[in-house]
Amino acid sequence: EPQRPLLEQVTLAGNKVVAYVKEAIASGNVRRVVVYKQDGTPLMDVPLGTSVAVGGLATLLAPTLVALGALAALFSQVRVEITRDPNRP
Repeated sequence: EPQRPLLEQVTLAGNKVVAYVKEAIASGNVRRVVVYKQDGTPLMDVPLGTSVAVGGLATLLAPTLVALGALAALFSQVRVEITRDPNRP
């Protein structure tokens, strides 16, 4: 029986966001990444497809990660919300 997606939330310093997101994506079961400002306003929402291999995903997301780093650097803290699919390796 398929399990429900898992939601993981963490508050980080803006300069730590890109490393955290890269590490999460490397785990291979991330479906979506949303980054919020402290007031709850979304900065970036990145849905991740299921058909792209992890290595290819990192290459495809390089421009997005650069933009994320630039946006997050403007804020002292942001909240990162990661949706994981427990049914995917």
